[in-house]
Amino acid sequence: MKNITPVNILIVDDREENIIALEALLTRDDIQLYSTTSANEALKIAWESNIAIALVDVQMPEMDGFELVEMLKSNPRTRDILVIFVTAISKEVKYAVKGFGAGAVDYLYKPLEPYITSAKVDAFIQLARSQEEIRQKNEELQNFATVVRNSADIICVVSTQDLRIQTINPAVEKILGYKPQDLIGTSMIDRAIGKNKPSFREKLGEIIRDNRTFSVFEFEFETFSKTVIWVECRVAYRNKALFINISDISPQKSYEQQLIKSKEVAEQARKIKETFLANMSHELRTPINGILGIANLLRETEMNDQQLNLLNLLEMSSQSLLGVVNDVLDISKIEAGKLNIVRSVNNLHDIIRSVFGLLKFKADEKNIEFILEMASDVPAYINVDSLRLNQVLMNLLSNAIKFTERGFVKLIVKVLQKHRDEVKIQFCVQDSGIGIAPHHLSKIFDSFEQAEDDTSVKYGGTGLGLAIVKKLVELKGGEIDVKSEVNVGSEFTFTNWFTLVPEPKEKRTAPVEKLAPFINVNVLIAEDNMVNQFMVTKILKDWNVTVEMVDNGRKVIEKLREGDYDLILMDTHMPEMDGYQAARAIRVDMDEPKRSIPIISLSAATLDSEKHEALAAGMNDVLAKPFQPHQLHEKISKWLGAVAVKKKA
Repeated sequence: MKNITPVNILIVDDREENIIALEALLTRDDIQLYSTTSANEALKIAWESNIAIALVDVQMPEMDGFELVEMLKSNPRTRDILVIFVTAISKEVKYAVKGFGAGAVDYLYKPLEPYITSAKVDAFIQLARSQEEIRQKNEELQNFATVVRNSADIICVVSTQDLRIQTINPAVEKILGYKPQDLIGTSMIDRAIGKNKPSFREKLGEIIRDNRTFSVFEFEFETFSKTVIWVECRVAYRNKALFINISDISPQKSYEQQLIKSKEVAEQARKIKETFLANMSHELRTPINGILGIANLLRETEMNDQQLNLLNLLEMSSQSLLGVVNDVLDISKIEAGKLNIVRSVNNLHDIIRSVFGLLKFKADEKNIEFILEMASDVPAYINVDSLRLNQVLMNLLSNAIKFTERGFVKLIVKVLQKHRDEVKIQFCVQDSGIGIAPHHLSKIFDSFEQAEDDTSVKYGGTGLGLAIVKKLVELKGGEIDVKSEVNVGSEFTFTNWFTLVPEPKEKRTAPVEKLAPFINVNVLIAEDNMVNQFMVTKILKDWNVTVEMVDNGRKVIEKLREGDYDLILMDTHMPEMDGYQAARAIRVDMDEPKRSIPIISLSAATLDSEKHEALAAGMNDVLAKPFQPHQLHEKISKWLGAVAVKKKA
C-alpha cells in the first residue's frame, strides 16, 4: 500500500481550550498538527513547516486573524496556504467578504459542529493534495522548459541542389528523436508535417531564388515518434548551401495559446460581471420604481396627517434602498474605468448651499449645530462635475451627522491657492462625533469597511460611502485626507484644482405648471412587472392617454401589426422576447410608418453599455427607472412633437 504523506495543518487560536477541541477532532494518521496561541508564532511555523491548511481564529490580541492571513498571503512562501477562518462573530455578509478578501477559502462558525468541521477539513485536505500535485507537475514542466532552452539548437547544412541534409549536429536526437547519421542524405523537406511540406519547399526555394542572406520563419515538424512540434528556422544562404539553425519553440506556442485563452476567459468574466450588474440593477430598481410611482399616485389622493407621515417614511426607505443600489453600481463603474467626470459651468455657492440645506433638517432633528463657513474669496462660477461634487459632499456630511450625537458638524470651504484661471479649493468637514481609532484610519476608505465591527449595527450603512468618495475625489484629480480622535471628532479634508469661468448669462425659467394632458394619443406599453403596469397606466390615463398594455416583446409586435399607436414605452428585460429584440424587429420587419414609431426604453438599466445597446437596437430614447412623472411627460412630449413635425414636413 502506498504511504500517504501527512498534510500539515496549523491551528491558531488565542484560547487553549479551542485548540484542544480542534486537535481532538483532527488527530489522525494523515494529518500533522501544529498549534499556537500567538499570531507571530504562527507566522514562524508557517515559514518553517510547509503548512498546507491553516485554521485561524478571527478575533485575537496583538494581531487579528484578518491581519495574519494578509501577511501569509503577502509572502510567496506561504501564500498558497488554504485558510479557514474559525469565528464566533456575526455571520453577516461584510465579515465573509472581508475574510474572503483577505484570502480565506471558507469559514467555520463556533460552536463547531464535529461532522461539518471534519467534512470541510477532509475536502480541503484533498484540495491541498491536488495543489501539491499540480505544483510538482508545474515544477516538472518548468524544469523541462529550462532543459529545452539550455540545449543546443539543431544546426545543419542543406544542399541547394536537392535540399538534402549534408551535415547535422547531435542536438537533433534531443529535439526530433533521430540519430544524426540516420538523417544525413535525406530530404530536409521530409522533416515538415505532411500538409506543410509544399509550403516549406517553397520557402526554402524563395531564399535560394532571391539570394536572401538571412530569413526567419516557423513551421511544424514531425519527430521520430510521429509527434508534431513547432520550430523556428533561422536560415543563412552562403556558398550554394543553406545553413539552418532550428529551435524548438513549442513551449512558446503553448504559452501564446494559453495567453489567448486567458484573455478570452478574462473577457468572458468581464461580460458575466456586467450582465450580473445589469440584472441586479433591473431586478432591484424595477420594484423600487413601482414603490415610488405608487407613492406619487397616493400623494394625489386625500390623506390625513398620519397617512402622509407613513407615505413619507415609505419614500424615504425606498430612496435609501435606491442609494445602496447606486453605490454598488458606482463602485463597479469606477473599478471598470467606466465612470466619467463631466465638467461644466456651475455655481459652486449654489451647490454647497443646496447640500447644506438638504441635510440641515437631519442635523436639526438630532439637535446638532450645523455650520457653514465659506470664505469670501471662494469663487462662484467654476468648471465642475456638479453631480459628483454633490455626491462627495453629501456622503461626507451625512456621515458626520450620522456619527455625531451632540455638538456640531461644520463645513469649511476656502481657497488655498490661485494661479491664473485655476484655483485650488479645500473642503473640510469637521464634527464632534464618535471619532475613529488610529488603527482603523488606514482602511476606512476600503469598500465594505467601517470603523468598528458593530458600526453598521448601531448606525446602519454599507461601508461603501467613503470608498466612493475617495475614488471620486481621485478621479477628479484631487486628494482626500482624514484626521480623527476617538470621542473627540473627525475631520475629512479634500482639495482639488478648478478652472475659473465668467458668470454665465442668466436664463429665464418658466414657472412650474401642472402637467398638461395629451389629446388623441395612443400608447403601447410593454412591461412585465404588474406594479409598474398599474403605476404607468394610472399616470398616463391621468393625462388622457389611451393605453394598451402587454408583458413581452412578442406581443408588442402582434399588437403593432393589428393596430396603430403614436408611441411605444418598452421595458428591456422581459420574457419570451426582450425589448432589444422587439425594437430591432420593428425597425427591420415593419413597413412605414410603423417602422419609425417612437420607442422609449423604460429600463432599470444604469450602465452606459445598456443605454447604448437600447439606442443601437433602434429605440429613440431611454428613461431610467425609477423616474418622476414629469420626466416621463417630457419624453413623451418630445417624441410626439418630433412625429408631428415629421408628418407636417
